[in-house]
Amino acid sequence: MTEANQKYLKTAEDGITRCWWGHEHLDYQHYHDHEWARPEANDHKLFEKICLEGFQSGLSWLTILRKRDGFREAFLDFDFDKVAQYDENKVEELLQNKGIVRHRGKIQATINNAKRAQEIVKEFGSLAAYIWQWEPKTKESHFGKDSNEYTLPSITETSIALSKDLKKRGWKFFGPTTAYAFMQAMGLVNDHVEGCHSLEKTTAERQNFTVPLS
Repeated sequence: MTEANQKYLKTAEDGITRCWWGHEHLDYQHYHDHEWARPEANDHKLFEKICLEGFQSGLSWLTILRKRDGFREAFLDFDFDKVAQYDENKVEELLQNKGIVRHRGKIQATINNAKRAQEIVKEFGSLAAYIWQWEPKTKESHFGKDSNEYTLPSITETSIALSKDLKKRGWKFFGPTTAYAFMQAMGLVNDHVEGCHSLEKTTAERQNFTVPLS
């Protein structure tokens, strides 16, 4: 382990060493240990993460995690075939729902994106088959001239390309930074820091993971 990596590791009260961002709150610890960077091929879970990343824009991920049950109830476990049927009356209803982030544009984007997900399924057979074609073949560095505080990137060439492609397909609230956060969370990249207790486990899971094909 390099000295630089040690800077981005934290050991919590439970004695477990995690990536720096995943040690402070129990919600973060559970998410870090049991979800983040684990390869996912379930269409509804992939759609959920795309939507929640959009809702997170301008907010902390902790806020979204603590409302996730509310989101799942409001959007029917992110079954995009069902969400695609939501109309403006449903939008108005959801704007009164304290269990979610009540933002009209983001709610409307979720309904729009559900319809776009249906289109992707028709073209590729599944949302997962489309998503996993964007797995980078090699590790990518941070894109652009802006300095990046952490050793991990927040925008890459692939996340820019994924964001652009979905935008062309009519998706909303999914920029390059959101796209990379999604890639990290769903296991398309494994950004657990060397020395983190989850790195070995997530690496093994990716090796045993069957990439969905169209």
